[in-house]
Amino acid sequence: MIRITDILDKIYDYHPEADVSLIDRAYIYSARVHEGQVRLSGEPYLSHPLEVANVLADMKLDVESIAAALLHDVIEDTPATKEDIEDLFGPGVAHIVEGVTKLSALPATTKVAQQAESLRKMILAMADDIRVILIKLADRLHNMRTLKYHRKPEKQAAIAQETLDIYAPIAARLGIFWIKHELEEIAFFYTRREAHDRIEKLVNRAKDEKDAYIREVSTSLHYKMEEMELPCEIKGRYKAHYSIYQKMISQNLDFNEVYDIVAFRIILDTVPQCYAAMGAVHSMWKPIYYKIKDYIGNPKPNMYQSIHTTVVGPKGERVEIQIRTHEMDKIAESGIAAHWSYKEGTKIDESTGELFAWVRNLVENQKNLSDPDEFLENVRIDLYPGEIYVFTPGGDIKTLPKKATPVDFAYRIHTEVGAQCTGAKVNGKMVPLSHQLRSGDTVEVITTKG
Repeated sequence: MIRITDILDKIYDYHPEADVSLIDRAYIYSARVHEGQVRLSGEPYLSHPLEVANVLADMKLDVESIAAALLHDVIEDTPATKEDIEDLFGPGVAHIVEGVTKLSALPATTKVAQQAESLRKMILAMADDIRVILIKLADRLHNMRTLKYHRKPEKQAAIAQETLDIYAPIAARLGIFWIKHELEEIAFFYTRREAHDRIEKLVNRAKDEKDAYIREVSTSLHYKMEEMELPCEIKGRYKAHYSIYQKMISQNLDFNEVYDIVAFRIILDTVPQCYAAMGAVHSMWKPIYYKIKDYIGNPKPNMYQSIHTTVVGPKGERVEIQIRTHEMDKIAESGIAAHWSYKEGTKIDESTGELFAWVRNLVENQKNLSDPDEFLENVRIDLYPGEIYVFTPGGDIKTLPKKATPVDFAYRIHTEVGAQCTGAKVNGKMVPLSHQLRSGDTVEVITTKG
């Protein structure tokens, strides 16, 4: 179990002048009111708020947020009230804890209504105090890390699917990609175990060859950047298992056809150096021009900035390279959490300009749309750019890339269902297997078991 001193050490690393007395008092109070409570893992319940606080310290958040993380379950799971928290820790901490508690209650009866209500509450929380969502994401992350202690496989699968449907997309929309990727990887294991294990085996089988390729490309890049007097950091990395799976499904590819299983990142000091580095890379290997994307000149709404280029590298293999500054790299991993650091404000208001206009738009949508299906469709269009969502006959939601067909939907359910798919009904009507699905469609797969 992580110790409070470990968390305090992290805080002092990024905020040496921090007054952590509020955190100390929150820790002592949380330990007292949760005394005797035990997690499914058998650990004391206190291990959970400590782990959540630790994730927030990894995000370099403020003292008030970390104190609230230590207390985030006390209103829901102990006799403590909001008034108790406010009296002991102040209105700021109490407001955050109450916000997290409100996100936990889902009175709706249908799966669609539950997801719509969950998203609605998260959107309102984002507009009110973004730190509520950051704690909720950290809470879900630790719960996913300990999901193996749930004894019922169907419960594990349901929690994992909800994570893919709601929490990972929100983390992505906020630009917190390290949380998004970890949530997706764990959820992939519990929702599509067979596909997860198959891809893991294929990646491991290719590891020696790919490791050698990473070394070869990295060395060539280092020499070129030194020649061009561009001091930089170069990283080679593996694509996440879930991302490989999504690409294979959405583009109907075999594993060997996924060219960006490994990718590279060049991190420099300034924007002019980034463009110079792109020119240097293009002088080494032939670029695929339609793959060049300049997110430095045209940042994404979640603050992401980087140049993406794909070249025909050594051995004729396609190589994906991202080029960015150190500051952009920090924001690419932490997103909104980098913007709301320990010394920043908490409100999303006009001072943030267009950066969070999408949150304000979503708030307006939730005011105007009372129908869960309509609201969910509007939110998902925003949370899943480039994707659609469709329903199973039982009301489960499946996310697919745009232009997906009933065959893609069948494989998303299970590889065996995809292999045995012979027909499909969309909204109750037979359609060709080449039919392009749209958000909101209900799809029934017809199979012939061989």
